Amino acid sequence: MDPEGVGAASPAHVPGARATGDGKVETEPLPVVVTVDSGVARLLPDLDRRRARLLTLDGAPQSWVDPDDPERLEFEYVRHIAALLTTAMPGEGPVDALHLGGGALTLPRWLQHLRPGSRQLVVEHDAALAALVVEHLPLPAGAPIRIRVADARDALEEVPEDGVDVVVADVWAGNRIPARCTTIGFARAAARAVRPAGLHVANLADAAPLDFARSQLAALREVFAHVYVITEPSVLRGRRYGNLVVAASHRPLDPREPTRRVAADPFPARLVLGDEVDRLIGDARPPSEEEAAPSPAPPPGTFRLR
Repeated sequence: MDPEGVGAASPAHVPGARATGDGKVETEPLPVVVTVDSGVARLLPDLDRRRARLLTLDGAPQSWVDPDDPERLEFEYVRHIAALLTTAMPGEGPVDALHLGGGALTLPRWLQHLRPGSRQLVVEHDAALAALVVEHLPLPAGAPIRIRVADARDALEEVPEDGVDVVVADVWAGNRIPARCTTIGFARAAARAVRPAGLHVANLADAAPLDFARSQLAALREVFAHVYVITEPSVLRGRRYGNLVVAASHRPLDPREPTRRVAADPFPARLVLGDEVDRLIGDARPPSEEEAAPSPAPPPGTFRLR
């Protein structure tokens, strides 16, 4: 926006401004558009929440966050991840978390709000995107949340054995998960990093016949004792392309709370575990490093704003 002359204009002529009851001018938040390393990023204001923003990249929604209400999670898959994390980490004390993929830092803010003092490292490959988010959506003062610009796979492999309570993998290059984050080696690195009572959780997307998702489950099944899937029934049945949240742990989770929460979601989903996961995997094999391939591209317009 060209700011020239704004100071002298009336509210009716100032984009994003309105008059308040006491005669003052209150400026409404305006979109922020920046070219970052991986495309064109936009921070779009929420009309109903003063500080809330939707982050998009090349038109595709990436994150939604309200710094004033970190517990509000607008994206369905983020609510699914939160349901699993809440179950895997009972109590109120701080935890150690590694987030692969930063976005607008929705989950780190949520975790810090619920578990103050949690030590969190966010790995983001796009330095300009990370800078944009920190500038316009600053983290809570004093929160032990670090942001590191690095490759997700490299950062995961640097974590000491049993180094964290949780790994959250939400790694996307555009609308696809990079090949290096889809292999058995990636799954092994996660299994090594997560503590015995911890959890690895990843956001995937796929469509019928779910070959990619099945290969990822096969990789997790090889290195973790317990594997879980949360998704909408229509995705599980191959009727449409959509998100699947997959999780893995060395010890079993109590499925009752996440099952209840995802079933009661505005977009009801299912928690799949045990033998049903085995049947879903079927004859799928974990991808080797030589077979590494990114996740399938979504159908045109799948995640774009209308």
